Parts: sequence; structure tokens; C-alpha cells
Amino acid sequence: MAMRTAQTGPFNIKQGSLDEAPLRGSLMVSQRKDDWKTLSGLEVDLQSTEHSLTQQGFSPHEIGNAGEPPYTRGIHSTMYRSRLWTMRQYAGFSSAKATNERFKLLLDRGQKGLSVAFDLPTQLGYDADDDMSMGEVGKVGVSVSSLDDMRQLLDGIPLDKVSTSMTINAPAMVLLAMYIAVAEEQGVQSTEVLGTIQNDILKEYIARGTYIFPPKHSMRLITDIFEYCAEHVPKWNTISISGYHIREAGSTAVQEVSFTIANALAYVEAAVAKGLDIDSFAPRLSFFFNCHNDFFEEASKFRAARALWYELITHRYSPKNPKSAMLRFHTQVAGVSLTAQQPLNNIARVTIQALAAVCGGTQSLHTNSYDEALGLPTEKSATVALRTQQIIAEESGAADVVDPLGGSYHVEALTKKIHDLSMAQIEKIESLGGALQAIEQGWQQREIHNAAYQHLNDVEQKNRRIVGVNHGVMEDEEKTEVLKLDPSVGIEQCERLATLRKNRSSDTSQLALDSIRAAAKGDDNLFPHVLHAVRNDCTLGEIIHAMKEEFGTWMAPSGF
Repeated sequence: MAMRTAQTGPFNIKQGSLDEAPLRGSLMVSQRKDDWKTLSGLEVDLQSTEHSLTQQGFSPHEIGNAGEPPYTRGIHSTMYRSRLWTMRQYAGFSSAKATNERFKLLLDRGQKGLSVAFDLPTQLGYDADDDMSMGEVGKVGVSVSSLDDMRQLLDGIPLDKVSTSMTINAPAMVLLAMYIAVAEEQGVQSTEVLGTIQNDILKEYIARGTYIFPPKHSMRLITDIFEYCAEHVPKWNTISISGYHIREAGSTAVQEVSFTIANALAYVEAAVAKGLDIDSFAPRLSFFFNCHNDFFEEASKFRAARALWYELITHRYSPKNPKSAMLRFHTQVAGVSLTAQQPLNNIARVTIQALAAVCGGTQSLHTNSYDEALGLPTEKSATVALRTQQIIAEESGAADVVDPLGGSYHVEALTKKIHDLSMAQIEKIESLGGALQAIEQGWQQREIHNAAYQHLNDVEQKNRRIVGVNHGVMEDEEKTEVLKLDPSVGIEQCERLATLRKNRSSDTSQLALDSIRAAAKGDDNLFPHVLHAVRNDCTLGEIIHAMKEEFGTWMAPSGF
């Protein structure tokens, strides 16, 4: 985007006065607030100018092109003119059969990829009939305990054509093994399956809590997946390094970027230490970011993150494949921003957030449904969320040009600020020994708690207005339809598992579990052993329990 100067622009004023005159005027006019900050607390100037950017050590004339290092403007030279972002709707509830029906509905209405939500027992490695699962089966996602559940979940879905993202972390290896086994039953080779597993355990220790094993053993599982998939599942994204949950826990935009990239560097370092070449796995790394309400801050955040990743990977590892240093990411709009009060207002919030993600150059996008502060999405609300993406793609014009906000003084100033502050926080984490050691000390957790507390204070004191909560409040609100789940799902899942265990070969399944224990005790890559176990009808809980016997479990440090 060409930048206007005072000489060439339409202002007919002397050089320099464009910077000074509005500032003089602002001193004479009262403003609505005493100080102006982004949602994350970054100071916002009345206006950014070429002069103010130069003072920060940045020339707006040198922002580069999309598809060229450092990829600030996007990783593809033509961006959405060649291919739109993948439109995903995060779906999963009740039984595998019910979720399969929702998947087919969304695909029929134009969704391009699947995104699977699993229930809490599955996320924590428990079978549906475990005592710890009681009352939670199918509640916040789909229940998957066995290969047969995965068959039902993916029935009739061509796994060589549909890309699937699975939000699963501690037991990610088991769920991916089930997915590969089902694909093979469909006649699809593992070399052809498309998709992503989240597989990001460090952010679980930082922000979300669905971890199982101690950090050291969790890192081994992740690098075993990297190693196995590099050879056998080359089209699969082996990790989606997530800032989303860090932001949902209350972090700032800068913390989201810095903590996420610090985690990513820890994964890269672990893989390199295992003997993997950077180009054998880095091109399949992907990221997962939140998109909150501050439109310009969020678009700038994505631009800054791309440049940071390029700089860090290039300078530290000198990859030969350019894709190793390209930050590719999925975006989900901010669930924490949705309000139970006046839920239809959430459609506006989701639209603003989705547009920011598109202007920031996302490769994949999930739009939340307006009723998600009340419960799981209904068919109606999920359709509205998908249509929001389609309207942005086809009607808004935002997808017609590369980096539509590039060259904006304000956006370039925010991009520079987020880049520099995030780099400073990454250096702080590394001074503590890296992401893993900082997590074990509770450093990131404390920083997020402090940021969340500050935001809560701002809302309670009305320094930060939220429509329907502390501004524009209405006493009488129209009731919103809420999805009601079938309470019999837990009973049916227990019955299915009982039948599975009765009909399988107990000797074969026991031998498969023994091989997992032996591999966990030694140095073998665990993935082939897990894949063998799921093919022989070992359940998720049984496989995770076999690993627990060797790895143990972990409790978070207290004191924050």
C-alpha cells in the first residue's frame, strides 16, 4: 500500500504540521476518557504518524510484501484471492452418532473442515465407564473411548478430502491413532489423511488444566508424534500451538503471543534434541490464536506473531525449507467475550472478531455461536456463525486484497509495539530456563492471573464497558433457546464399552497394553505401539493407564 507524505497528500500544509496541528487541537478539546488503552492495556496515541513510527525505529515504507520474509503481511503472495481460509465450526456433543449428524449438516451448508470438541473424560484420558467420568460424559464435547466410537464419529466422511482438527492434548497420540485406523478402514492411507491435532500440553499446564503426565513425559509423547508423522502421516499438522486458551484464561494480547511462541520454541528444541532435523517437522507446526474485541490490536497481533516466528526460527535454526519459518494459524473468536446477557449482541462481537482475523491473515477460522455463554450451540446458532464467515468472505471485500490494513500508521505502530514487547517477554522466559522450567516455577500462570485481575477490576469499576453487562443493561430480556443434551448418553456409552470388552480378544489386548508399558519404560517411539493397541480394541482409558504406570501424574505448583 503506497504511503502518502505531506508533500504528496491532499493536505496542502507544510511538512511536519500534519504531526503537530491535530495534537494542538486535542489539548483544547475535552475527551471522553483520561487515558486510552487497547483491550490489553497498550497505550494508544491520539494518532500515529510517519514521524511517530520513525521514532520507534520503524519505517512504514518498508513493510514488505505478502509471501516474502518476514511474512508480516501474510505467508501467501495472493492470500484469499487464491484460496479462502478454511471455515470450521467447533462441534462435538453427546454421542459420536449425534456429533456425526452435526458434522454432516455443517458440511452440507458449506463448511470446509471439521473441528472436533471432546468431552472432559476423553480429554483427561478416562473411559466413559470410569468412576471419574460420571456426570460428564458427552457434556462439553463428544465422548470417544474406543475405535468403534471413532468409526461412528467419522462415518460417511471422506478422510482423504475433509481436513479434521481435533482439540485434544494429553491423550492426543491415542485419538490420532484411532483416526488413522478408521481412515485405513475407509481405504485411505495414512499418507493421505489431512488435519491437525492440538497436542499442545504446555499451555495446559499454563492455562487450561487438562494435563495427565509430568511435563518431561508429555514432551516425549509430543516429539514421538513429530517423529512418527514426519515419515508416515506427512500431511498432518502434528501440533497446534495454542494461544487461544492462554487468552481465554485472562492474558493480554502480548502475553498470548509471547507465551505461545515460547512454548513453540520449547517444542522445537525438544525435537531437535531428539535428533530431528528442523525441516523434517517445522513445516507441519501450526498455531491457534484467539481473536478478541479490539479490532486493530488483534489484526496487528497476528502480523507481529508472523514476523517474530520467522526471525526466531531463521536466526536460531537456519532452516533450508522456507515453510519451516512460516507461521500458519487457525483462529477462534473469543469465547470469553460472549455474554449470557443479551446473547444476540454476541453476533456483532463475533463479526468484528472474525473480520479482524481475516484482516490479520488467518488460514483457518472458527466463529462462535451467539448462545455459547448459555450452552452448546443449537443448529440455528451454529448456522448463523457459519454464515457470518461466508458473508465476510463473499460480501465484505476484506478477502479481495492482501493485508488490507497494511500501511495504516496505527496498525503498523501496534504491530511494532506487540512485536517488541513480545520479544522482551520471550527473552524473560528464556532467562528462567525456557518455557518448561518457567511453567514448573508457575511464572506464566502468575502473569496471566495478574492480567485477568486487572481486567476484572476495569470492568467492575466501569473503566471498561461491556454492553449488556455494565453498559446498556436491560432488566427484561428475551429468553434464548438452549440446546438440551440426551441424559442417557453416559449409560449408552457404558453399555457399548461392556460389549466391546466382552467381544474382543482379552489376550491380544493385554499383550498390546504390555507393549505400551515396555515402550514407555524404554526409548522406543510409542506411536506404533499405541496404533497397534487401538486396532486391537484397547480403549483410551486402558492405554493412558498403561502409560501412567510408567510416567506417573503431575500436580501444578501452588502459590499463585
